[in-house]
Order: sequence, then C-alpha cells, then structure tokens
Amino acid sequence: MTEKNMTNKNLIGLKFGRWTLIEFAGYAKNYVAKWKCRCDCGNEAVVQLSNLKSGNSKSCGCLSKEMAGARVYKHGYASKNTKEYAAWLSMKTRCYNPNYQHFKDYGGRGIKICERWLNSFENFLADIGKAPDELHSLDRYINNDGNYEPGNVRWATSSEQIQNRR
Repeated sequence: MTEKNMTNKNLIGLKFGRWTLIEFAGYAKNYVAKWKCRCDCGNEAVVQLSNLKSGNSKSCGCLSKEMAGARVYKHGYASKNTKEYAAWLSMKTRCYNPNYQHFKDYGGRGIKICERWLNSFENFLADIGKAPDELHSLDRYINNDGNYEPGNVRWATSSEQIQNRR
C-alpha cells in the first residue's frame, strides 16, 4: 500500500503492535500521515504512520512498563545491579581474573570459590542471604586463608573486617 492509500478510511481498525487505527488525523509537516490510535490499554494518541509501520511505536508506553516489570531474574531480583550481585561478581574477579589489581592476594594465593557458587548467583544468594545494609560487605570468616564457601563467608562491617586480617 502506498502512503496515500494508507490514509483511507477503510484502514480504521488496522492494528500495529498494540495500536488500533481509529481515525485519520491529517499529515505531519513532512507529509507523513498521522492517525489517532487507541492502545490496547485504552489510552489514545496521534501517531505518525511511519512510526507504526516501522515498529518504532508499538504502544502508548504500557508495553515498555510491562516488559520492565517482567525482567525479574530467576533469583527474584528485578535488577542485577544489587549489592549482593556486585559482591558475587567481585568475588569471582578477585579469584579468577589475573588482570585484577589485587589478584595476588586472592586467586594468586590459591583462594577459590566453591563449585556451588562459582556459576550460580542463585546458590550464592540462597546460602549467604541478603546483606543487612549498605555498610556490610563480603568477608571470608572464620578462615581468612580459606575459600569462598558456605561456612566461611559472612556479611561484615568494615570494623569487623579489620579484625579479620592476615
């Protein structure tokens, strides 16, 4: 169909994503047809036909909100930008990345991560739990020379960690 044909009233009811064409609304300055559309959620807006055809406009914004809400990872966190996830990644970096500045103090000394945690943030989180607050960070305790594993890791304050140095 040509752009001119797309302005025809017989297009009322045509769907693009969640939009349904309900009324021709004229032309934009660039001679692109505009349509009054109703989103599946009930909101209405005037949308350029070119944005509908290209998929640049799929809804009034409700689709993006739903998609964002659906991004809950299998460990139950809406975002991987959490203190716990950052601690898990840092633990892996310290033990397995020889380019890390302090690798010599961790992986370079032979400190490893138990198999249960190495490739599973979910297992790590299940075993250690959430950090009590922003003041706590990951600490190897009771054995500072030991591996990152259940029974040897805790959430500790900086003052607790200072007392647990080699």
